Amino acid sequence: MVRMDAMTGMGDPSSISVGLPSVDRAMVLFSRFPGVGRKSAQRMVHHLLRQGRGEVEQLLRALQALSDNVGHCTVCHNLAEGAQCWICTDGRRERALLCVVEESMDLLAVERAGLFNGYYHVLGGRLNPLGGMGPEQLNLATLESRLRTGQTTELIIATNPTVEGEATAHYVAQMASPLVARVTRLAYGMPMGGELEYLDESTLYQALAGRRNF
Repeated sequence: MVRMDAMTGMGDPSSISVGLPSVDRAMVLFSRFPGVGRKSAQRMVHHLLRQGRGEVEQLLRALQALSDNVGHCTVCHNLAEGAQCWICTDGRRERALLCVVEESMDLLAVERAGLFNGYYHVLGGRLNPLGGMGPEQLNLATLESRLRTGQTTELIIATNPTVEGEATAHYVAQMASPLVARVTRLAYGMPMGGELEYLDESTLYQALAGRRNF
């Protein structure tokens, strides 16, 4: 039975407890995943236990494979099983186009759109001095080296539209401008299906500032 202190833990993952140390440790670990709270972690662990030993062993093997096989691409810093990722080894892509993103998950989002056929560079984060993330902590040196080869004619900056993302975009643009013919930024503004009355002022401002011919 779940103890009462686990039900009133005020969001502290360490307060999760069912009185079984192995289950408690598993729930604490699951609760560390983004978007996973105490109740979700508890459901995940109990699901695994209901499925039996085979399901747990499958998960263990998958996690071990992640640890053993997955690293970062030596060219773009995307996730890779080997020296280079599946995008950098694709010779059919347009080498003149280079898209800068914050994380590998952002790269996948652009890929799902199905419109971009160039290459990528993953920064590994965004500028956040208060959080200890300065230019030295980002993959900017390798980006500069790639641009100095002269193969890139357009650099597309696709950092997120946050305060830190905008600061990162300006820093990258300033660095890249002398090295590439064209530096562009992803447009943003009104989302499809959105209504004006529900937009915040910043989003509406960007939509107006970035308007185009119809």
